[in-house]
Amino acid sequence: MASISLDGIGKIYEGGTRALTDINLEINDGEFMVLVGPSGCGKSTLLRMIAGLEDITEGTMKIGETVVNDIPPKDRNIAMVFQNYALYPHMTVFDNMAFGLKLRKMPKDEVNRRVDEAARILEITEYLDRKPKALSGGQRQRVAMGRAIVREPAAFLMDEPLSNLDAKLRVQMRSELGQLHARLKTTTVYVTHDQVEAMTMGDRVAVMRKGIMQQAATPRELYDRPLNLFVAGFIGSPSMNFVYADLAQAGDGMTATFGATTLTLDPNNLAARPGLSAYAGKRVVLGIRPEAFEVAAAVGTPGDLPVEVGLVEQLGSEAFIHFVIDFPPVVTEDIRELLADEGTDEAMLGATTKFVARINPDFAPTLGDNIGLAIDKAKLHFFDVDSSQAIY
Repeated sequence: MASISLDGIGKIYEGGTRALTDINLEINDGEFMVLVGPSGCGKSTLLRMIAGLEDITEGTMKIGETVVNDIPPKDRNIAMVFQNYALYPHMTVFDNMAFGLKLRKMPKDEVNRRVDEAARILEITEYLDRKPKALSGGQRQRVAMGRAIVREPAAFLMDEPLSNLDAKLRVQMRSELGQLHARLKTTTVYVTHDQVEAMTMGDRVAVMRKGIMQQAATPRELYDRPLNLFVAGFIGSPSMNFVYADLAQAGDGMTATFGATTLTLDPNNLAARPGLSAYAGKRVVLGIRPEAFEVAAAVGTPGDLPVEVGLVEQLGSEAFIHFVIDFPPVVTEDIRELLADEGTDEAMLGATTKFVARINPDFAPTLGDNIGLAIDKAKLHFFDVDSSQAIY
């Protein structure tokens, strides 16, 4: 096993197109690091640079204590798992897993031992004599994993290995990969565009946007203390709700007003964000996660936000209600990119702001109901309008 160190890594293609800018990341020995971001953010390019499949234009990369900038892929002691499995169709499962070891002239007994052990760990022993065409997608992915495991590399590099699987199998394989990592404790760098996958699998998650590292932290820290508006909107499903709000001093506390709603901010939240005091009398972007809402009562009784329910999604263990508030939507460069990633046209936003609330399904209203929503003020997030940076 080995650590992986990225110091000022940049990538510029012929013609001047820049793919990565000043990537600094320390991946610890035995850590499961996930690279996540929208399509085209540079995460797969970075993974390929670690593998040696892309040249490094700027910066220094180390695997363990060795600078690998000019070391070819075969000498980096890493194993890569691809999205499309990349299995040889004419070979059996055993031969696919053993192929790399045989190329290295490894003794037959050692090849058999490694393949048998990997097959046992992945529960594919009964398939060793089959060809890939006789396997399901999940079984083929296990074979691809087995081919990487038998090499006993210093690090695994995985490029969206579960994206070709159906939803149920993807959840199952996420769990199995987590168990496999806990057992092998091999340094792993895992690329995905699925933030749910990233949050459930990674010891730490690095969020990327337009070739720039936005934040690298534990899943909990990314969720609770995002560094900017992009990370806040990208991490979480459904994503965070955003609205422009005007902050004002109110005695020893502060209020946030948007539309006809004025919220008295939570003292503990203010204490954790001393920087908010400088924004009294100014406009900020207010972030409210869907779970910060709770159905209070019908309109006319106390509640922070009176709304008309536009859509109800019942998912069994939870429910989501969609509604709009009569206040202009937040549109920044970060928001535009988040909308583009979701396939939403900015022109469709109109003059109102769409919100989503996660609520107890036992008390879910119905379409068209007028209800009051309480907001947990301890869970509010605040962002600078101009810089999109979180205010702490």
